[in-house]
Amino acid sequence: MRTRLHALCGVVAAALSAAALAQDPAYPTRPIRLMMPNAPGSSIDTVGRIVAARLGEQLGQPIVIENRAGASGAIGMEIGKNAPPDGYTLTVASASNMGIAPLVQKSIAYDPVNDFAFVTTFVVMPNVLVVNPGLPIRNVQELIDYCRANAGRVNMSSAGPGAASHLGGVLLLQMGNFESLHVPYKGGGPSMASVMAGESHWSIAPAPAAMAAVKSGRLRAIAHSLPQRAGLFSDMPAVAETVPGYDYSGWAGVVAPKATPKPILDKVHAALARTVSEPAVREALGNQGAEVSIRSPEAFKKFVEEDLARNVVAVKAAGLKVE
Repeated sequence: MRTRLHALCGVVAAALSAAALAQDPAYPTRPIRLMMPNAPGSSIDTVGRIVAARLGEQLGQPIVIENRAGASGAIGMEIGKNAPPDGYTLTVASASNMGIAPLVQKSIAYDPVNDFAFVTTFVVMPNVLVVNPGLPIRNVQELIDYCRANAGRVNMSSAGPGAASHLGGVLLLQMGNFESLHVPYKGGGPSMASVMAGESHWSIAPAPAAMAAVKSGRLRAIAHSLPQRAGLFSDMPAVAETVPGYDYSGWAGVVAPKATPKPILDKVHAALARTVSEPAVREALGNQGAEVSIRSPEAFKKFVEEDLARNVVAVKAAGLKVE
Protein backbone atom coordinates (compact mmCIF):
# COMPACT_ATOMS: atom_id res chain seq x y z
CA MET A 1 0.00 0.00 0.00
CA ARG A 2 2.84 2.38 0.91
CA THR A 3 4.56 1.63 -2.42
CA ARG A 4 1.36 2.31 -4.34
CA LEU A 5 0.82 5.54 -2.43
CA HIS A 6 4.32 6.73 -3.23
CA ALA A 7 3.81 5.86 -6.90
CA LEU A 8 0.49 7.73 -6.95
CA CYS A 9 2.06 10.75 -5.31
CA GLY A 10 4.81 10.68 -7.94
CA VAL A 11 2.27 10.63 -10.77
CA VAL A 12 0.30 13.50 -9.23
CA ALA A 13 3.47 15.52 -8.65
CA ALA A 14 4.57 14.98 -12.24
CA ALA A 15 1.14 16.01 -13.52
CA LEU A 16 1.12 19.16 -11.40
CA SER A 17 4.67 19.97 -12.50
CA ALA A 18 3.75 19.50 -16.15
CA ALA A 19 0.66 21.65 -15.75
CA ALA A 20 2.71 24.39 -14.16
CA LEU A 21 5.33 24.24 -16.85
CA ALA A 22 2.66 24.40 -19.54
CA GLN A 23 1.74 27.83 -18.14
CA ASP A 24 5.36 28.97 -17.80
CA PRO A 25 6.19 31.25 -20.73
CA ALA A 26 9.73 31.76 -19.39
CA TYR A 27 10.93 28.27 -20.41
CA PRO A 28 13.81 27.62 -20.51
CA THR A 29 15.30 29.22 -17.42
CA ARG A 30 18.32 26.92 -17.06
CA PRO A 31 20.59 24.79 -19.29
CA ILE A 32 18.99 22.00 -21.30
CA ARG A 33 20.49 18.51 -21.42
CA LEU A 34 20.61 16.98 -24.90
CA MET A 35 20.92 13.23 -24.60
CA MET A 36 23.13 11.93 -27.42
CA PRO A 37 22.83 8.11 -27.74
CA ASN A 38 25.91 8.09 -30.00
CA ALA A 39 29.65 8.21 -29.52
CA PRO A 40 31.53 11.51 -29.85
CA GLY A 41 32.64 12.06 -33.44
CA SER A 42 29.95 9.85 -34.97
CA SER A 43 27.88 11.30 -37.82
CA ILE A 44 24.82 11.81 -35.59
CA ASP A 45 26.94 13.40 -32.86
CA THR A 46 28.54 15.73 -35.41
CA VAL A 47 25.30 17.04 -36.93
CA GLY A 48 23.71 17.17 -33.47
CA ARG A 49 26.48 19.42 -32.19
CA ILE A 50 26.19 21.73 -35.20
CA VAL A 51 22.51 22.23 -34.46
CA ALA A 52 22.82 22.32 -30.66
CA ALA A 53 25.28 25.22 -30.70
CA ARG A 54 22.79 27.56 -32.38
CA LEU A 55 19.68 26.02 -30.80
CA GLY A 56 20.97 27.09 -27.40
CA GLU A 57 21.26 30.66 -28.63
CA GLN A 58 17.73 30.52 -30.06
CA LEU A 59 16.34 29.31 -26.73
CA GLY A 60 18.52 31.59 -24.62
CA GLN A 61 20.09 28.78 -22.60
CA PRO A 62 23.12 26.51 -23.13
CA ILE A 63 22.53 23.06 -24.59
CA VAL A 64 24.69 20.55 -22.73
CA ILE A 65 25.32 17.41 -24.77
CA GLU A 66 25.59 14.15 -22.86
CA ASN A 67 26.94 11.23 -24.91
CA ARG A 68 25.50 7.89 -23.78
CA ALA A 69 26.47 5.47 -26.52
CA GLY A 70 25.99 1.71 -26.45
CA ALA A 71 23.52 -0.95 -27.54
CA SER A 72 22.89 0.83 -30.87
CA GLY A 73 21.65 3.88 -28.99
CA ALA A 74 19.26 2.03 -26.68
CA ILE A 75 21.05 3.16 -23.49
CA GLY A 76 20.73 6.87 -24.25
CA MET A 77 17.17 6.51 -25.51
CA GLU A 78 16.07 4.80 -22.30
CA ILE A 79 17.64 7.56 -20.20
CA GLY A 80 15.88 10.17 -22.30
CA LYS A 81 12.57 8.35 -22.07
CA ASN A 82 12.73 8.19 -18.25
CA ALA A 83 13.83 11.80 -17.69
CA PRO A 84 11.44 14.28 -16.03
CA PRO A 85 8.99 15.62 -18.64
CA ASP A 86 9.95 19.24 -17.99
CA GLY A 87 11.67 20.17 -21.25
CA TYR A 88 15.13 20.13 -19.70
CA THR A 89 16.07 16.76 -21.19
CA LEU A 90 15.76 16.31 -24.93
CA THR A 91 17.06 13.32 -26.87
CA VAL A 92 18.51 12.95 -30.34
CA ALA A 93 16.57 10.20 -32.09
CA SER A 94 17.95 8.55 -35.22
CA ALA A 95 17.33 5.81 -37.74
CA SER A 96 19.55 3.51 -35.70
CA ASN A 97 18.03 3.93 -32.24
CA MET A 98 14.41 4.29 -33.38
CA GLY A 99 14.23 2.25 -36.59
CA ILE A 100 16.73 -0.58 -36.15
CA ALA A 101 17.59 -1.27 -32.50
CA PRO A 102 13.99 -2.08 -31.46
CA LEU A 103 13.89 -4.77 -34.15
CA VAL A 104 17.16 -6.54 -33.38
CA GLN A 105 17.63 -6.16 -29.62
CA LYS A 106 15.47 -8.14 -27.24
CA SER A 107 16.23 -6.04 -24.17
CA ILE A 108 15.07 -2.68 -25.57
CA ALA A 109 13.16 -0.87 -22.80
CA TYR A 110 11.28 1.62 -24.96
CA ASP A 111 8.70 1.69 -27.70
CA PRO A 112 9.96 4.00 -30.47
CA VAL A 113 6.46 5.08 -31.48
CA ASN A 114 4.57 5.29 -28.19
CA ASP A 115 7.09 6.19 -25.49
CA PHE A 116 8.18 9.65 -26.64
CA ALA A 117 6.83 13.08 -27.46
CA PHE A 118 7.93 13.91 -31.00
CA VAL A 119 9.38 17.36 -31.72
CA THR A 120 10.81 17.24 -35.25
CA THR A 121 13.45 15.75 -37.48
CA PHE A 122 16.21 18.21 -38.30
CA VAL A 123 18.23 16.37 -40.95
CA VAL A 124 18.00 13.53 -43.40
CA MET A 125 21.35 11.92 -44.19
CA PRO A 126 21.31 9.99 -47.44
CA ASN A 127 23.34 6.86 -47.70
CA VAL A 128 25.80 6.94 -50.55
CA LEU A 129 26.53 3.92 -52.72
CA VAL A 130 30.30 3.86 -53.06
CA VAL A 131 32.72 1.59 -54.89
CA ASN A 132 36.47 1.21 -55.05
CA PRO A 133 37.58 3.75 -57.69
CA GLY A 134 39.71 1.13 -59.44
CA LEU A 135 36.66 -0.86 -60.49
CA PRO A 136 34.92 -0.40 -63.87
CA ILE A 137 31.72 0.67 -62.12
CA ARG A 138 30.23 4.13 -62.57
CA ASN A 139 26.52 3.59 -62.01
CA VAL A 140 24.10 1.26 -60.24
CA GLN A 141 23.40 -0.91 -63.28
CA GLU A 142 27.12 -1.49 -63.80
CA LEU A 143 27.42 -2.55 -60.15
CA ILE A 144 24.58 -5.04 -60.59
CA ASP A 145 26.08 -6.38 -63.82
CA TYR A 146 29.55 -6.62 -62.25
CA CYS A 147 28.23 -8.60 -59.27
CA ARG A 148 26.30 -10.95 -61.54
CA ALA A 149 29.31 -11.51 -63.79
CA ASN A 150 31.60 -12.14 -60.79
CA ALA A 151 29.32 -14.21 -58.61
CA GLY A 152 30.91 -15.16 -55.29
CA ARG A 153 33.88 -12.81 -55.76
CA VAL A 154 32.40 -9.39 -54.95
CA ASN A 155 32.34 -8.17 -51.34
CA MET A 156 29.92 -5.69 -49.77
CA SER A 157 31.29 -4.11 -46.60
CA SER A 158 29.25 -2.81 -43.68
CA ALA A 159 29.75 -1.29 -40.24
CA GLY A 160 28.55 -4.57 -38.72
CA PRO A 161 25.52 -6.87 -38.61
CA GLY A 162 22.35 -4.82 -38.21
CA ALA A 163 24.07 -1.52 -39.05
CA ALA A 164 22.34 0.81 -41.51
CA SER A 165 25.04 0.02 -44.07
CA HIS A 166 24.27 -3.69 -43.68
CA LEU A 167 20.49 -3.39 -43.89
CA GLY A 168 20.63 -0.80 -46.68
CA GLY A 169 22.93 -3.07 -48.67
CA VAL A 170 20.80 -6.15 -48.10
CA LEU A 171 17.70 -4.27 -49.19
CA LEU A 172 19.49 -3.21 -52.37
CA LEU A 173 20.55 -6.80 -53.07
CA GLN A 174 17.00 -8.00 -52.61
CA MET A 175 15.31 -5.28 -54.63
CA GLY A 176 18.00 -5.31 -57.35
CA ASN A 177 17.96 -9.12 -57.58
CA PHE A 178 21.71 -9.66 -57.39
CA GLU A 179 24.17 -11.15 -54.89
CA SER A 180 27.30 -10.02 -53.07
CA LEU A 181 29.18 -11.41 -50.08
CA HIS A 182 28.55 -9.40 -46.91
CA VAL A 183 31.76 -8.58 -45.01
CA PRO A 184 31.00 -6.92 -41.65
CA TYR A 185 33.52 -4.63 -39.94
CA LYS A 186 33.59 -3.08 -36.49
CA GLY A 187 32.33 0.37 -37.39
CA GLY A 188 31.88 2.65 -40.35
CA GLY A 189 35.51 3.79 -40.46
CA PRO A 190 36.98 0.31 -40.98
CA SER A 191 34.20 -0.49 -43.43
CA MET A 192 35.03 2.51 -45.63
CA ALA A 193 38.75 1.79 -45.30
CA SER A 194 38.19 -1.71 -46.63
CA VAL A 195 36.54 -0.37 -49.80
CA MET A 196 39.31 2.18 -50.28
CA ALA A 197 41.93 -0.56 -49.90
CA GLY A 198 40.13 -2.93 -52.25
CA GLU A 199 39.50 -5.56 -49.55
CA SER A 200 35.82 -4.96 -50.22
CA HIS A 201 34.34 -3.72 -53.46
CA TRP A 202 31.37 -1.60 -52.48
CA SER A 203 29.18 -0.37 -49.65
CA ILE A 204 26.20 1.87 -49.03
CA ALA A 205 27.20 4.14 -46.17
CA PRO A 206 25.95 7.31 -44.46
CA ALA A 207 26.98 10.33 -46.51
CA PRO A 208 28.83 11.98 -43.57
CA ALA A 209 31.04 8.88 -43.30
CA ALA A 210 31.82 8.69 -47.01
CA MET A 211 31.85 12.10 -48.67
CA ALA A 212 35.30 13.22 -47.50
CA ALA A 213 36.83 10.12 -49.13
CA VAL A 214 34.68 10.66 -52.22
CA LYS A 215 35.91 14.25 -52.58
CA SER A 216 39.52 13.13 -52.23
CA GLY A 217 39.09 10.43 -54.87
CA ARG A 218 39.62 7.50 -52.51
CA LEU A 219 36.03 6.33 -53.09
CA ARG A 220 33.71 6.68 -56.06
CA ALA A 221 30.10 7.61 -55.31
CA ILE A 222 27.69 6.28 -57.91
CA ALA A 223 24.27 6.95 -56.34
CA HIS A 224 22.42 8.07 -53.21
CA SER A 225 19.54 6.55 -51.29
CA LEU A 226 16.96 9.34 -51.34
CA PRO A 227 13.86 8.48 -53.40
CA GLN A 228 14.75 11.15 -55.99
CA ARG A 229 17.43 13.73 -56.76
CA ALA A 230 17.23 16.73 -54.45
CA GLY A 231 19.22 19.46 -52.74
CA LEU A 232 22.87 18.67 -52.12
CA PHE A 233 22.61 15.47 -54.15
CA SER A 234 20.77 16.83 -57.18
CA ASP A 235 23.77 16.05 -59.43
CA MET A 236 24.02 12.43 -58.24
CA PRO A 237 21.59 9.74 -59.42
CA ALA A 238 19.25 8.13 -56.93
CA VAL A 239 19.48 4.36 -56.56
CA ALA A 240 15.72 4.38 -57.20
CA GLU A 241 16.33 5.51 -60.79
CA THR A 242 17.72 2.02 -61.45
CA VAL A 243 16.04 0.04 -58.66
CA PRO A 244 12.50 1.50 -58.42
CA GLY A 245 11.20 2.04 -54.90
CA TYR A 246 14.58 1.96 -53.17
CA ASP A 247 14.57 4.45 -50.29
CA TYR A 248 16.88 3.93 -47.30
CA SER A 249 18.40 7.01 -45.69
CA GLY A 250 19.54 7.97 -42.24
CA TRP A 251 18.00 10.80 -40.25
CA ALA A 252 18.17 12.61 -36.94
CA GLY A 253 15.52 14.37 -34.89
CA VAL A 254 14.60 15.46 -31.41
CA VAL A 255 12.20 13.74 -29.01
CA ALA A 256 11.25 14.39 -25.41
CA PRO A 257 9.75 12.38 -22.55
CA LYS A 258 6.16 11.39 -23.29
CA ALA A 259 4.40 13.76 -20.87
CA THR A 260 6.32 16.91 -21.81
CA PRO A 261 3.83 19.81 -22.08
CA LYS A 262 2.85 20.82 -25.60
CA PRO A 263 3.80 24.52 -25.18
CA ILE A 264 7.36 23.45 -24.41
CA LEU A 265 7.44 21.07 -27.38
CA ASP A 266 6.10 23.83 -29.62
CA LYS A 267 8.77 26.24 -28.39
CA VAL A 268 11.58 23.75 -29.07
CA HIS A 269 10.11 22.91 -32.49
CA ALA A 270 10.00 26.58 -33.49
CA ALA A 271 13.55 27.16 -32.23
CA LEU A 272 14.84 24.15 -34.17
CA ALA A 273 13.12 25.35 -37.35
CA ARG A 274 14.74 28.77 -36.98
CA THR A 275 18.12 27.20 -36.23
CA VAL A 276 18.34 25.03 -39.33
CA SER A 277 17.04 27.84 -41.53
CA GLU A 278 20.20 29.84 -40.83
CA PRO A 279 22.53 29.78 -43.86
CA ALA A 280 25.62 29.04 -41.75
CA VAL A 281 23.94 26.05 -40.11
CA ARG A 282 22.67 24.73 -43.44
CA GLU A 283 26.15 25.04 -44.91
CA ALA A 284 27.77 23.27 -41.95
CA LEU A 285 25.23 20.43 -42.18
CA GLY A 286 25.67 20.25 -45.93
CA ASN A 287 29.40 19.81 -45.46
CA GLN A 288 28.50 16.67 -43.51
CA GLY A 289 26.26 15.38 -46.31
CA ALA A 290 23.10 16.17 -44.34
CA GLU A 291 19.92 17.71 -45.78
CA VAL A 292 17.79 19.92 -43.53
CA SER A 293 14.41 18.34 -42.79
CA ILE A 294 11.77 19.86 -40.50
CA ARG A 295 8.55 17.93 -39.88
CA SER A 296 5.52 18.48 -37.69
CA PRO A 297 5.35 16.21 -34.62
CA GLU A 298 2.59 14.21 -36.31
CA ALA A 299 4.56 13.82 -39.52
CA PHE A 300 7.66 12.85 -37.53
CA LYS A 301 5.78 10.09 -35.73
CA LYS A 302 4.40 8.75 -39.04
CA PHE A 303 7.91 8.90 -40.51
CA VAL A 304 9.24 6.71 -37.67
CA GLU A 305 6.45 4.21 -38.27
CA GLU A 306 7.34 4.05 -41.97
CA ASP A 307 11.04 3.69 -41.18
CA LEU A 308 10.28 0.77 -38.88
CA ALA A 309 8.25 -0.89 -41.64
CA ARG A 310 11.17 -0.58 -44.08
CA ASN A 311 13.54 -2.06 -41.55
CA VAL A 312 11.28 -5.00 -40.82
CA VAL A 313 11.72 -5.99 -44.48
CA ALA A 314 15.50 -5.41 -44.37
CA VAL A 315 16.00 -7.29 -41.09
CA LYS A 316 14.07 -10.26 -42.47
CA ALA A 317 16.07 -10.22 -45.71
CA ALA A 318 19.32 -10.07 -43.70
CA GLY A 319 18.25 -13.06 -41.61
CA LEU A 320 18.97 -11.21 -38.37
CA LYS A 321 17.69 -12.68 -35.13
CA VAL A 322 16.67 -10.72 -32.06
CA GLU A 323 19.46 -10.86 -29.49
